Amino acid sequence: MQLDPQGMAPEDLSHAGSVVDKSIEYMIGQNIAPISVASALLGGALGLMARSMKDPAIANVLRSALHSVESGELEELRQSSPPTAGNG
Repeated sequence: MQLDPQGMAPEDLSHAGSVVDKSIEYMIGQNIAPISVASALLGGALGLMARSMKDPAIANVLRSALHSVESGELEELRQSSPPTAGNG
């Protein structure tokens, strides 16, 4: 796994994000509730992290996610995307 030129993210992060986005679109298209999609993705992500990372690294990822919520970053995202069932 190689890091980007700034040393911040793996070079394949964009590709992985695109695959996840397509999976989300598919599940929503199958009328799976957004909370179920999100819960399944979060559970899968935590399971993958548990198998491939040490607890301090997982805690750092979760702290970063919490910081995004607390800083209003997700609110900005919410306002720039079309509404879906369950995010209103």
